[in-house]
Amino acid sequence: MRFFVRFSATFLAFAALFVFAGALAEAQSTAAQTTGNGTYVVVDPLANVHYDNRYDISLGLAYDHMKAGPTLVQGSNLGGLDLTGSYWLTKHFAIEATGRGYVGTSGAGVNDKGIQGPFVAQYIFAGGAEWLGPHNKHGALIAHALFGGAYGKFQQDLLGYSPAVVDFYNDQLAPAAIIGGHMDLNRSEHWVFRITPDAVMTHYGTNYAPKVSQFDVNFAISVGVQYKFKKKR
Repeated sequence: MRFFVRFSATFLAFAALFVFAGALAEAQSTAAQTTGNGTYVVVDPLANVHYDNRYDISLGLAYDHMKAGPTLVQGSNLGGLDLTGSYWLTKHFAIEATGRGYVGTSGAGVNDKGIQGPFVAQYIFAGGAEWLGPHNKHGALIAHALFGGAYGKFQQDLLGYSPAVVDFYNDQLAPAAIIGGHMDLNRSEHWVFRITPDAVMTHYGTNYAPKVSQFDVNFAISVGVQYKFKKKR
């Protein structure tokens, strides 16, 4: 419950940032150009934003918080990339697919093997539904619910020892879900600045005694750009 309170607070904070950015864009969306005879002509770079594209793709720098083991107190702060694409069926509904890769180091359980801060990684592939919420020429709020798999790589840096030594999960493919959305700020007809906060759920387990499997829910976010292809519905 505390996680969802924190996630909601974070989402609201980014929504406030989005609203502020939209207001700033409102002030900057029109520019004046001077013709040869000194007449000012108003130019609006967002005049052709219509939300009628069939495809779009986005790429962002990504952050993910993850627990590398079922009983670890320390979490892993991982960095990576988020590649996402959408196929719009109607103005408001699309099919979305995402591939995300995160790498970094993690705290380890107390051990006498000299293992500290081992390398871990998580790769997520998921797809699902996407819904276009409130929007105008300046930006949009978009929600998504994606389901698929996560490959957790936990044993690479354990010097050949069992993950039980540091209270890690085993390397494995596990179910995953991503619930969250996008905050888009349009910069032109095709280019969009995108922030994507998400709750990421995984279900990893151990194959050593006592065998444990559990759902972990963590926060992830990416910041990057989106490109809307010209083809229309």
